[in-house]
Amino acid sequence: MNEAVVLTPERILEVTEDVLRRYGLAKATVVDVARALDVSHGSVYRHFPSKASLREAVAKRWLDRAKAPLQEIATGTGPAKARLDRWLRTLFATKQARFADDPEMFRTYLTLAREACVVVKGHKDCLSDQIAQILSDGVKEGVFEVDDPKATARALFEATRSLHHPAHADEWSEPDLKERTDALLALLFRGLEVCPKR
Repeated sequence: MNEAVVLTPERILEVTEDVLRRYGLAKATVVDVARALDVSHGSVYRHFPSKASLREAVAKRWLDRAKAPLQEIATGTGPAKARLDRWLRTLFATKQARFADDPEMFRTYLTLAREACVVVKGHKDCLSDQIAQILSDGVKEGVFEVDDPKATARALFEATRSLHHPAHADEWSEPDLKERTDALLALLFRGLEVCPKR
């Protein structure tokens, strides 16, 4: 064992993902992670005090990777309507691509996320806040008519659930997915837009 290795939480999480991919969630252990790092399992526990905390950190890392490009859109410039459309489509495409690229790891992460309820709640709250920011910008621009951006953001997130929630992953390969996505977004945007004065 190489105890002189400088371990960082990020390095441990990278290796943990590899171990999960190799052994699967049910069989992977902290000892497997330590062996892959060529350190004692105590070295891993210095950064993550339990197997549960390590698994939670892996789930958070996975969710955070999906969140970063969305944050850029939410805080970016340009018309709010276009940004909201791009934000939602990026969310859908990111989740759907992850499932298509590696369905087994996607399901592993789904299980980890279910165990990490606090992490998942924080992730959903952050995404809703990003939508709310775009909605508020749209209200300022006079294109959206929204009384409570936070509540509306949560409603939008839930209304589009079938396009981004892992429980619906098996539906994402259906041939009419694009048409259903376009129809749903058109309906939602009609509900958000300022009604013309008669």
